[in-house]
Amino acid sequence: MSESKLNVGIIGATGYVGQRFVTLLENHPWFSVAKLAASANSAGKTYEESVRNRFKLELPIPEYVKNMPVYDIAETAEFCDGLDFVFCAVNMRKGEIRVLEEKIAKLEVPVVSNNSAFREREDVPIIIPEINPEHSKIIEVQRKNWGTKRGFIAAKPNCSIQSYVPALTPLRSYGIDKISVCTYQAISGAGKVLADTPEILGNVVPFIGGEEEKSESEPLKVWGTLTGEAIVSAKDIAISAQCYRVPVQEGHTAAVSVTFNNKITKGKIINIWESYVPEIYKYKLPSAPKKFLTYLDKDNRPQPLLDANIGNGMGISIGRLREDNIFDYKFACLSHNTIRGAAGGAVLTAELLKVQGYL
Repeated sequence: MSESKLNVGIIGATGYVGQRFVTLLENHPWFSVAKLAASANSAGKTYEESVRNRFKLELPIPEYVKNMPVYDIAETAEFCDGLDFVFCAVNMRKGEIRVLEEKIAKLEVPVVSNNSAFREREDVPIIIPEINPEHSKIIEVQRKNWGTKRGFIAAKPNCSIQSYVPALTPLRSYGIDKISVCTYQAISGAGKVLADTPEILGNVVPFIGGEEEKSESEPLKVWGTLTGEAIVSAKDIAISAQCYRVPVQEGHTAAVSVTFNNKITKGKIINIWESYVPEIYKYKLPSAPKKFLTYLDKDNRPQPLLDANIGNGMGISIGRLREDNIFDYKFACLSHNTIRGAAGGAVLTAELLKVQGYL
């Protein structure tokens, strides 16, 4: 284990998002991967053995992690011993995840969660660092509620909302009233690759369990107000969402329509997007993209194949802003769902929590 860096554990290390974590954290300047955990099926094997023939990324398995042993997450206390914090990205029932993450937090090990189990709790922040970094202050309340000194849970929001919430956030001062959004979500969001999912080829599936509910509620919490004891979701915006699974490997696209209380010009909106500099850029966090929002003025952009990797997969691309016959404006957004929307977003959140003093 590293003495100069924070020692990190990855739970769910053999899954798609776990694989993203091990690749993104290779040579990270602040964090050192010290332990890996997965289900009992992988326990006792080396990481390379546990993901043999099922490493889903086009990148190679990092050398540093190949011979690391994989712990059984059921042996939670043993796994957590010596760790400064953990990333959690497990494929379990929500109730089981709640039990696991609360147990880890009460072992005084902070959890940066990729899961939805605790996102609805008023004392658990769901953080997009460029948008609501101040919500981390609720951790002090959470620690008091759970009787912990170091342990807490901070969640990353649903991957699909990170394509369009960043684009809408700097426009909120003009009074966003109603939002209609349709997301077209990559197969990697289900932990799969196209080659192993023939049923999606040439097809669109008009249902992803739980996604529409999350897409309508989680933005309101991200935009919510931090009070003395809770995060209170915004109540002045109505959101209607539809979510589709499409034959794309990486990249969630969103078609957004929006109405304002105080309508502004198209040129003003584009200027706001292009000039938006998040507050956290003062921290120079290692995983933050050089440019958070990028407007592409070609009619056929953004596209997942061309634009999902903008800003090393951490940037948001926007295009096709135009007036609408029912709403004020409509536009398209795109984010990389397993980097910005999952592992990379969680790493950036951990970097923020470190500079804020919570890790």
